[in-house]
Amino acid sequence: MNRWKRIGRLLTLAAMLTGGTAHADSLRVILVGDSTMAPRSGYGDALCARFRPEVHCLNLAKGGRSTKSYRAEGLWDQVMAVLRERPAGQTDLVLLQFGHNDQPGKPGRSTDLATEFPANLAGYVRDVAPTGAQLVLLTPLTRRSFDPEGPLRNDLRPWAETTLRVGAEYGVPVIDLNAVSHAAVQAMGPDEADTLAMLPRPPGPPASPASSVGAKNPGFDYTHLGPKGAEVFSGLVGQQLVQTLPMVGRWMR
Repeated sequence: MNRWKRIGRLLTLAAMLTGGTAHADSLRVILVGDSTMAPRSGYGDALCARFRPEVHCLNLAKGGRSTKSYRAEGLWDQVMAVLRERPAGQTDLVLLQFGHNDQPGKPGRSTDLATEFPANLAGYVRDVAPTGAQLVLLTPLTRRSFDPEGPLRNDLRPWAETTLRVGAEYGVPVIDLNAVSHAAVQAMGPDEADTLAMLPRPPGPPASPASSVGAKNPGFDYTHLGPKGAEVFSGLVGQQLVQTLPMVGRWMR
């Protein structure tokens, strides 16, 4: 999609969300992704709470899913059914984030970074386009795994870069959540970052990211979020969403 088509699409969305057409009557937000967005383990429900009460926010993210397994299990079919049933006067906004489970080593979930992952993302883009919904891609939330020397790892960055490329190719807005969340966690340092987990870190020296921390405390890891983590990262996503699509700001608290 060329530059002028992208500008035209954003102008159309602006009209839809600011009163230029009948579609400004209401907004529905649909969250699609993995455990870092899903209820109980991610930031999705906290993000929904940042919208005004009249916004219908559906968190359809599910733990352990990738761009491949989310579709293969029929979860994407459910999203498409919702989009096709959009009431008159309603705007649909779909926020889609994958990458964690697309990484190698996850049977039935992992995808090839160079070929399968971008093709899968493009498939989601093509599916949403005819429904009239606005899709926003998000790069994967950072893991909070620090090296012993201090720097925060970012093994998800290649998946983030690929998501950015797909968005640019198809003229779809992308929130680089990976970059902003990585910067935020790096600034916190490991001790503060550990307070974002579902349960406290087990006593003793910090474990290496490769070790099985969950064996000592099943609710603690460097990926999933407790209430504090959900609040922190939902705030980042909300800020980035308004910067990406300023017209959405009227629908947020």
